[in-house]
Amino acid sequence: MTTRVFGIPMSLRFRGQTLREGVLLRGPAGWGEFSPFPEYGPAECARWLACAREAAFEGWPEPVRAAIPVNATIPAVPAAQAFELARASGCATAKIKVAERGQSFAEDLARVEAVRDALGPAGRIRVDANGAWAVDEAVRRLKELDRFTLEYAEQPCATLDELARVRRRVSVPIAADESIRRAEDPLRVRAAEAADIAVVKVQPLGGVRNALRVVEACGLPAVVSSAVETSVGLAAGLALAAALPELPYACGLGTMSLLTGDVVVDSLTPVAGEIAVRRPEVDEAALARVEIESPEWVRRMEEAAAWLAR
Repeated sequence: MTTRVFGIPMSLRFRGQTLREGVLLRGPAGWGEFSPFPEYGPAECARWLACAREAAFEGWPEPVRAAIPVNATIPAVPAAQAFELARASGCATAKIKVAERGQSFAEDLARVEAVRDALGPAGRIRVDANGAWAVDEAVRRLKELDRFTLEYAEQPCATLDELARVRRRVSVPIAADESIRRAEDPLRVRAAEAADIAVVKVQPLGGVRNALRVVEACGLPAVVSSAVETSVGLAAGLALAAALPELPYACGLGTMSLLTGDVVVDSLTPVAGEIAVRRPEVDEAALARVEIESPEWVRRMEEAAAWLAR
């Protein structure tokens, strides 16, 4: 097995990150990506490693569709910049970050209004608060934001109980993201009647096959989202979206614009709002430009492997 560590600067701060790092693994089935965020410990990292190993050693299920519709991802940027990002994306759907620490709700309103202006009345808009609001605040904010006709609100509050309480008080559909991280989570989301939509990410759920089982257990419409990966990691997300029996919503896989580089030549970027299902090859020259030495990443992968072996 070949392992290579990468570090790619981000075009915009996202989740507090300005540099996206991780490890690429090469096995008989191709390349896989292991890129858990810095705050994750060995138990969580183990699922990300399982995903990378599946990609490298097993491959993925056969697709049932050839292209995946995707949304533009709009970070917590000023309204004018949000307008330009949405307009330039070519996507008919946009997910907008709101409730950013240190920003006001007036800035959220302005950002969402700008994206609505960019996409026009037929465009679809969803907001993502990353669990930042309390229940009453979420209800109040979502009712105000719904003047722009929201498709759904992603993780407005942190806990399942809070999501369920918000869901009973607003007409905006609720999507669970952070609440779906482990195999047992979907059953809890379903039992709590906490969401209308499940946002699933292939690395945190341990790979394509495990994520398919998660979606089936959840019994909710699924939106496949990225963890801001290189095209190697995005290919796994595409494989998941392509294998789902139904795909009623645009997916959050159009995130290559958040990175300033890639490890392939033909990056998985959307064209006319969708990405063709494919698995681009890692390019040695492209990888060499972003390759870094990092004992820390070697240690994290070894700890994750030890956890998987338990």
